Amino acid sequence: MAKPDQNQVLRGLPLVAGGLAGVLLLANRLLTPEITEAQARSDALGVILSALLILTGLLWQQVQPRSPDVVQLMGVEGFELAPDLPEAVKIELAWASHLLLTNTVTRSLVVWYDGKVLLRRGILGSNPQVNPGEILNRAIAKQKPIYLVALKLYPGRIEFDYLPDNTQGVICQPIGDRGALILGANAPRSYTQQDENWIAAIADKLAHTLSREFIPSDRPHC
Repeated sequence: MAKPDQNQVLRGLPLVAGGLAGVLLLANRLLTPEITEAQARSDALGVILSALLILTGLLWQQVQPRSPDVVQLMGVEGFELAPDLPEAVKIELAWASHLLLTNTVTRSLVVWYDGKVLLRRGILGSNPQVNPGEILNRAIAKQKPIYLVALKLYPGRIEFDYLPDNTQGVICQPIGDRGALILGANAPRSYTQQDENWIAAIADKLAHTLSREFIPSDRPHC
């Protein structure tokens, strides 16, 4: 269920006040049998103030962004780690996922690395496996994050069946060139630039740790 916009009433107050004041001024002018110079000046000032209130209300409607519609993600809250991970990796993944869930709008996240799901945390999707689609592969290939600000608008959303069905926004953040951090939010357009910087920094830290622990078979083990 969408959360109501808490600022809607505030944004509408100047419009209501300006419109009401204008109506009262007009009614007072029509009901007054004889207009004095003082009343004429007061009416002129009142009209100006009413117009300013209405203009302020219109500007607030344009300038002040509406709060994004927040939904309750469908799924069960959980915390799953691949059982064969080294203890140091488990600790780092737990630390990183906790920071992202408590300091950003992320409500569901998956760490996928070397073709394997290492972690799922938050609200879990029904599919525990990640089959990389075009969007995730492009993020890893180009080594640049992809932010889908409103997931329902993208035809490629079907590849994210491992996230809750009603996930509103998704970030695919590469973890080096071997994996990705996939984050789901419960509101569209809800990640800020600061959030994205924070996510990128954590992904870089994970890439450093995982590249040391998971050495590909075609590379010599130091």
